[in-house]
Amino acid sequence: MKILLSRTDRIGDLVLSTPAIATVRASFPSAQITLVASDHNRVVVERNGDVDEIAVLPRSASPRRFGARFRGYDVAIALAPRMADVQLVGNAAARVRIGYTYERRWIARMTLRLYLNRFMVSEADPELCDRDPTRRVRHEVEQLLDLVALAGAGRRVEDLRLDLNDADRCVTHDLPDEPIVLHLGQRWFGAGSTLHGTLAIVDDLARIAPVVLTCPPDAEVYAEEFQRRPGVAIVLRGLQFHQWAAVLESACVVVTVDTAATHVASAVHRPTVVAFEHRYFALNSQEWSPYRVPHVCVRKPAAEDAQSLAGFRRSIVDAVVELVGRRGA
Repeated sequence: MKILLSRTDRIGDLVLSTPAIATVRASFPSAQITLVASDHNRVVVERNGDVDEIAVLPRSASPRRFGARFRGYDVAIALAPRMADVQLVGNAAARVRIGYTYERRWIARMTLRLYLNRFMVSEADPELCDRDPTRRVRHEVEQLLDLVALAGAGRRVEDLRLDLNDADRCVTHDLPDEPIVLHLGQRWFGAGSTLHGTLAIVDDLARIAPVVLTCPPDAEVYAEEFQRRPGVAIVLRGLQFHQWAAVLESACVVVTVDTAATHVASAVHRPTVVAFEHRYFALNSQEWSPYRVPHVCVRKPAAEDAQSLAGFRRSIVDAVVELVGRRGA
């Protein structure tokens, strides 16, 4: 049996897909499983034994043409609700072709029928969730497990998977014991959060435990500002993916905005505070919340006035205090 899986979007989404991938492997142990990834997110599964082969979709490639090279597969599943993945899976022309889209994407729901013969409609809708705060949305992990069940993958595996080794963890040897690790995603610096407000958050967190910052390339312009803060032990730049995961693994608590750090922290079993955007908080804090770890989801304020930023800072610090207290209880 030959099974094709496709997920060509973000790193965090592929991390959240690892239980579905493991479920397919557990359900069809003798199958040949190929995963189509992007050059950006493939690092998540490069060490993953649930996959036999990784095929990288080039940025310039047509998903339809690329999918045609997988003719002869028995099952093809688009793990992302993106037309690129749906087209790729559809053009593999497998006997069973599966994917999903969101409830009110009416055009996508009609288009899916051109490519797939089994599909799922997700209840996730940002505006419906904002109108009705009691509306329940399954976590993305749960949705993907239900999706692969359409292919007969019924031996559910619910754990996220990242494969770290001792070489990855060498990067943590000179760090303080159990620091607070804050990831400097771009969303700290706009839309309800500012550079100076984030510096103040770091200062407050340093009164609880030593603070280690991880800095992606798009936030390096801010790194020196943070390195000068007296409570910051170190700002780590230029980390490889698995080294970065090992730094998050060393934390007593991970603090982040809505980025891949949320899901990598869950995969290494760290308590997490995540600040979601003010808009669509009701949806995002359900579908993409930290998974199966102690966590607190905080809503960024709608404005950047002094009072709103001070309240946001208090909510972050209070959440960290709560999670550190749970670990010590």
